[in-house]
Order: sequence, then structure tokens, then C-alpha cells
Amino acid sequence: MRIAVSGSTGLVGSALCQRLTAQGQSIIPLVRPDSSSTPPAQSASLTWDPEQGLANPEAMDGFDAFIHLAGRNIAAARWTSAEKQRLRDSRVAATEKLVQQLLALDNPPSTILSASAVGIYGDCGDQWVEESQPADDSFLSQLATDWEAACDPLRAAGLRVIHPRLGVVLSSQGGALQEMLPIFRWRIGGVLGSGKQYWSWIALADCVAALQWLLDTPDTSGCYNLVAPQPVTNRQFTKALSKVLGRSALFPVPGVALRLALGELADALLLCSCRASADRLLGSGFRFEHAELAPFLERALHED
Repeated sequence: MRIAVSGSTGLVGSALCQRLTAQGQSIIPLVRPDSSSTPPAQSASLTWDPEQGLANPEAMDGFDAFIHLAGRNIAAARWTSAEKQRLRDSRVAATEKLVQQLLALDNPPSTILSASAVGIYGDCGDQWVEESQPADDSFLSQLATDWEAACDPLRAAGLRVIHPRLGVVLSSQGGALQEMLPIFRWRIGGVLGSGKQYWSWIALADCVAALQWLLDTPDTSGCYNLVAPQPVTNRQFTKALSKVLGRSALFPVPGVALRLALGELADALLLCSCRASADRLLGSGFRFEHAELAPFLERALHED
């Protein structure tokens, strides 16, 4: 298969490209002209600018699939009005431009995986949420809704469109877990807010395996929660990570302190509760290697 991939230098994108390349797939990354990151070693690449789209869209004609993972880091900065617009532009506007270019091709990719996030559900307390759960009116929820809707013209054209709604991707090599490790190793980690909020997580290995599964399984389409079957509360996460590291977590952080430091971002990413269900993904036939948090952390951190 010939597969174009945006976001190929990110945590998920780089791991996915390595996996697919090792299995003999032809991976062509979309590369920004001003990018300082090094894409995976490939024989070719496509120049792409989020505002202008592909420099040569005809080069993607006849590709089998397009995996769209690119988007500005949601936690890159405090959510000012300008930052929110940058987040929207990097997801919604950039996707809309790519969709226009794909639809203009004689033979567009027949399968499109365009990333989304479980943040689309907003704060749902301890309620289990499936893919049919309606979005709320929060910024992150509306951002994810509009990001997915940008692909509607592809669906209308009869192409297979899949939206993997990613949870918190955990890896000792990057992302949220890597950022937490120094804090906990220095014994200054602790429960955030009430600690009752659910975090829907997924191991990086399972995340990329699930993406490949959705790509390779012809009868999959629509939205899938890419989360482990057993989400945990922040208190459970803190306890598990502390135990694996052999460090006590003695410094709880009140929600008000997080809001003062991070603003709206604190509620959206740290204090919001999302107990997302993996039932639809499991029902498609996918099987997890890391279904429980504690054994995953034990393995990931002791093998690091």
C-alpha cells in the first residue's frame, strides 16, 4: 500500500510510520517546508503547508490511504483567544484545505484516517461514554467536532473515513507520561483536583496497532475511541505511577491552583472527566496488549 501520513514526526505518527514501514508498506510523509523535525527515513515525501495545503496535490493521486495526524499541540500554550484560533487553524482549516485537494484528484485515497480526540465528549463525570455521545459546548469539544466535520465531503464522495478518537497516549519515550516522570521521581507529584476525574488512556503500542487495525479492516468506518478498556481516575493513576516508581505522591494540587496557573486548559485536560468506552473498537475484532494501567506502567518503566 502507498500511504501518505501527516504528523509523521509526532509521538504517534513516528511510531506508526516505523510499524507500517517494517511491515513493507510504502509510507510518504507530509513535510512542512519550514520544519526543523526530521521525518522518518523514506524514499519520498510530500511538501505541505497547513495554510496552503499540498504544494503538489497531484502527487497523492492513486494513493491507497491518507493518515492525517497533524495538529498543533493542544497544550502548547495558555488558551488565549489567539491560541484557540491557532489550534482551530491547525486542525479544522488545515483539514478543510486538504479535503478540497483530495476531492480534486482523479483517484483520491480510498481510505482516510483523520485523527480526533475523546475530548469531544467534554466532562462526563463517571458516566461511560460511547461514540454516539453528543458533544457539549466546551471549546475542546467543539474543536474536535469541527475537525471531524471537515471530512464530511469525503464521506459524501463515498470514501471510507475513520476518526480515531485518541485518549491520553502513554509512552516512556514521550508525551504526557514522559513529562510526569521527573515530577514523580522528585517526589513532588500528587493528585490533581478531586482525583475523581477519569482519564481515558492508551499505551502507544496499542494506539499504533489500533490505527493499523482500522486501516487494514475494510468494514471499519466512522468514529472509534482509541482508549484502553479500563480507564482510571486521576487518583488511581497517581497511585499506580507512584508505586511503580517507588516514590510517594505527597503533594496534591487543588483545582483552583491549576486554574490559576493554566486557565481554561486546566479544566479541559487535567480536571475534566472522560470515561470513554473501547467497546466499539473491541467489537471490530481488535485486541489490546495493554488493557490495565498498572501492568503497563510496570513493564514500560522497568524496561526503559
